[in-house]
Amino acid sequence: MSIRRIHKRKECRSLDKAAAAYQYCEEVIKKNSATFHRAFSFLPPEKKRAVWAIYAFCRRVDDIVDEGSCPEEEVAAFEKEFAVFLEGGLPHQDVMLWTALRDVFVSFDMDSTPFFEMIEGQKMDLYKSRYYTVDELLHYSYHVASTVGLMLLPVLAPENAGQLKHGAIKLGQAMQITNILRDIGDDLKRDRVYLPAALMEKHGYKEEELQSGQLNAAFFGLFEELAKIAEQYYEEALETIHLYPPSSRTPVKGAAVLYRAILNKIRKNGYNSFGARNYVTKEEKARLLATI
Repeated sequence: MSIRRIHKRKECRSLDKAAAAYQYCEEVIKKNSATFHRAFSFLPPEKKRAVWAIYAFCRRVDDIVDEGSCPEEEVAAFEKEFAVFLEGGLPHQDVMLWTALRDVFVSFDMDSTPFFEMIEGQKMDLYKSRYYTVDELLHYSYHVASTVGLMLLPVLAPENAGQLKHGAIKLGQAMQITNILRDIGDDLKRDRVYLPAALMEKHGYKEEELQSGQLNAAFFGLFEELAKIAEQYYEEALETIHLYPPSSRTPVKGAAVLYRAILNKIRKNGYNSFGARNYVTKEEKARLLATI
């Protein structure tokens, strides 16, 4: 067999492995975030696959912290695996994830810093379950959500990544505040309260009321103050949308529009974030995306 044919076979096997790894990552995002999957499905194939892989990385860290049997040790081990990955190795665990991410790091000029910051943000959930000020909440939101946008910039807008950094940070914080307002009940089950205590005090909403899921004027005021911050950040994030290349512009704006719509869905459900499923339907998503 000729050397050329051997190399061609190896190249085909490598491509097959990458394709299977990306397929795995897409299944992760389809299962866990239909909104993100829908918005970013408009990207060109190479960029779209990269988004799937980056999302799968973030999801893996989140799952370790929320569902791991010994999350402190497991997240530390995952961080070491990422360090091995950056040195050119392929960790033995989560092979599909690392295989896809390797292709991303080869194809794009990736920065490892936001990946490490994301891991640090997830670690916060292991030792901090209450937040006092909005600034504390924004610091947390930067680490667990804005970092995702910073990871994606080299993929979505490599030529203007520096100019888009501020908007990416604001969009991540807006989305995380939206998540928090949507998932109050689920977070309470994990003994996590992300609503800033200072705002609860300001509006006269006690933690006992929160624990019992009371929906009253105090809660509505608290919700709206946080929602206003999120909506302001969505606006700021979209001020620089024109700096994204056309192929990325619609997906990024689509993600912002679909996520922002969750806030109105909660309002329509009587502000019930304790038990109601506040999600945007497929039909509503289609209508919203058609307006972009």
